[in-house]
Amino acid sequence: MRILLMGNPNVGKSVVFNRLTGIKVIISNYPGTTVEFLEGSMIIDNKKVKIIDAPGTYSLIPSDRAEEAAAHLLMREPTDLVINVVDATNLERNLYLTLQLKELTLPMVLDLNMIDVARERGIEIDTPDLEQALGIPVIPSVAVSGEGIKKLRELIVKILRGNRIENRV
Repeated sequence: MRILLMGNPNVGKSVVFNRLTGIKVIISNYPGTTVEFLEGSMIIDNKKVKIIDAPGTYSLIPSDRAEEAAAHLLMREPTDLVINVVDATNLERNLYLTLQLKELTLPMVLDLNMIDVARERGIEIDTPDLEQALGIPVIPSVAVSGEGIKKLRELIVKILRGNRIENRV
């Protein structure tokens, strides 16, 4: 099984990757930090599930090397789940990629990261309304502190169990 973490640059994909896999990667605060993909895994029902942290991308229509690499990762082999990590403080910009990913009709979860910063800035996001509008599960999170990661893991397990986990790794 294969999970792909997708999102704009600087939304916290690599922090989510760290939390899910236990692998520590260097996090930087400028676009294009992750140009090559990172690969790790988690174990579900005694099966290894591959997790890939794709380069940050604003669109599935590539305009630079990072976006080209992200689009290639998505298309090159079957993906069982896309976790679209978005910045809760800049939802409008991030949802462009979300809508493109939805068009692929892959199982998908929206990780609404940095929800703490959004709250501090007075940004209120109605998670149930967002879930209904997008037609996918939405998990509010603060990846740097781990808030919401347990719920994300539980949702990953539920979705992948529904897809019958096979040891294809």
